[in-house]
Amino acid sequence: MKYRRLGKTELKVSVVGVGTWQFGGDWGKDFNQQEADAILHKAKDLGINLIDTAECYGPHHLSESLIGNFLKRDRREDWVVASKFGHRWHDHWENAWSADEVLVQLDESLKALQTDYIDLYQFHSGSDEVFNNDDLWTLLDKQVQAGKIRNLGVSIGSNDNLEQTSRATELNAKAIQVVYNRLDRKPEERVFPSCTEQDMGVLARVPLASGYLSGKYKPGAVFQDNVRKRHERDNIDARLREVEEIQRTEVPEGVGMAQWALAWCLQNPAVDCVIPGCKSPEQVEANAAAADLDMVQDTHPRAWK
Repeated sequence: MKYRRLGKTELKVSVVGVGTWQFGGDWGKDFNQQEADAILHKAKDLGINLIDTAECYGPHHLSESLIGNFLKRDRREDWVVASKFGHRWHDHWENAWSADEVLVQLDESLKALQTDYIDLYQFHSGSDEVFNNDDLWTLLDKQVQAGKIRNLGVSIGSNDNLEQTSRATELNAKAIQVVYNRLDRKPEERVFPSCTEQDMGVLARVPLASGYLSGKYKPGAVFQDNVRKRHERDNIDARLREVEEIQRTEVPEGVGMAQWALAWCLQNPAVDCVIPGCKSPEQVEANAAAADLDMVQDTHPRAWK
């Protein structure tokens, strides 16, 4: 495994992390504790140390709770835990952006994660209107001072949101999370240059383009999970045809499509870590193999020497 410094933080993060939206049940599988533990144990064995989760990945902090039950039996200090705020999913799903609501969310996340601090606490894909709230960021700064939060970050909803990216340093945020993959290169135009200028850490989410870049699917594939079943049929087939062309013309012979797609993201000097989801220890192992491809160079500007 290779490691990089996450922007201006002091966090040493593995270039491949573990995304845990799937633990909430939206991706066609419900996870029990044993299954979540197996994934996280395999990740640790492979040198992965970053877990990305959120308050709304499943009702009642489900993803965070599965992670917390694992962490209480492991060494918390071995992990970089990234979570998010801005939504609430108890009896129903709703937005919750006021300073008072976010403080409640933070305390609920700490309880679910069974920890007294979160390494990276991220604004979760909210509008510019709720982002530009001085009371919110004052509250968050106080929680940093109190030690509940080690670092602040922004998970931008639009991968071209320059407003939130450009204000990150001003608000004491040190990392940007953004959708970035071989099928969606929009951040290269404005977001990444701003991140580089600010020495902002970058977490690339959806690096496998919701699984389309895994190499497992052909045009005509039908999805039943809560996320991809909403995608338009024509868009699904167009993307899968593009993947076939990429695999034919860009992926070296003998290299797995998924590993190549993750390494493709990591070769960009703005990107510190990719956070693919995974449904099994075997998928964790396949994801981790991306770090060994020649595309992932030790000459990255924030490579951990």
